[in-house]
Amino acid sequence: MPDTTCHMSMSLDGFVAGPDQSRENPLGKRGLELHGWHIGDPRANDADRTATEWLMRPRGAYIMGRNMYGPIRGEWDADWTGWWGPEPPYHAPVFVLTHYAHDPIQMEGGTTFYFVTDGFDAAYAAALDAADGKGVDIAGGAATVRQALKAGVIDELTLDIAPVLLGSGERMFEGNGSFGFEPVEVLHSPLATHIRYRRIS
Repeated sequence: MPDTTCHMSMSLDGFVAGPDQSRENPLGKRGLELHGWHIGDPRANDADRTATEWLMRPRGAYIMGRNMYGPIRGEWDADWTGWWGPEPPYHAPVFVLTHYAHDPIQMEGGTTFYFVTDGFDAAYAAALDAADGKGVDIAGGAATVRQALKAGVIDELTLDIAPVLLGSGERMFEGNGSFGFEPVEVLHSPLATHIRYRRIS
């Protein structure tokens, strides 16, 4: 069975997004500083390009939280189809965790957003079914990854640790008492240390 994966950028002090996420700052204040390794910083090297290949490899389905999907909170009171424009990079079903029901949104390039209101386990079961054996990725954000870690479903976890201190924001490992992974590959660049972990069986 193909792996369930998760790939997240993180600051040295453990934040995967900065504070005060908004339409203007979808990754929170200074959150974009965690992602220079794959969004065009001229200092990016072969390690960053390899890690970008890890990040962008096709998967059969994805799971993300509502905060990652967009800035709207509460009831769906605005027409919103995600941050990514008419053709999101997923090209597969994406299951969005939310407390508020919404009809599916079909986008160009094969991405359809499905909105799941009955919790992570239901979203994961739906994603496994939709992936048709091609693997599931836990796309983020922090709260969704925490739920996946608690459920023990992640087989491969990649962290891109940027030499940045955010001071506050969203922590991915908040409340998780044990790690349960071992490093199997490490790549370095001036912009990030890319560590690929496998779950300890």
